[in-house]
Amino acid sequence: QVQLVESGGGLVQAGGSLRLSCAASGITFSISGVGWYRQAPGKQRELVARITPVGRRNYADSAKGRFTISRDNGKNTVYLQMNSLKPDDTAVYYCSARTIGEVTDYWGKGTLVTVSS
Repeated sequence: QVQLVESGGGLVQAGGSLRLSCAASGITFSISGVGWYRQAPGKQRELVARITPVGRRNYADSAKGRFTISRDNGKNTVYLQMNSLKPDDTAVYYCSARTIGEVTDYWGKGTLVTVSS
């Protein structure tokens, strides 16, 4: 059974930082790409950042220069370090994983990030 569990969300003031974690089980993590997505109230879910099995990263324009995605294959965990947070970053953040050669995207249940002004 595949599980993705996000953690690290919370309430932070504008300009502050948070580090989100996505812990995976039930998949071959070392050959899985992982992405962080977010969904703000009334908006569509959007990609924030993703990392390939070999560590290649890409970011949404809104995340460049402020967010960093990383992975620890020994812990089956992907992180999203978020700095210089803005109220517009307020959303539920989800992680998603897909293993190379498979077609299924697995999703976690999300963690809420609230940035106050």
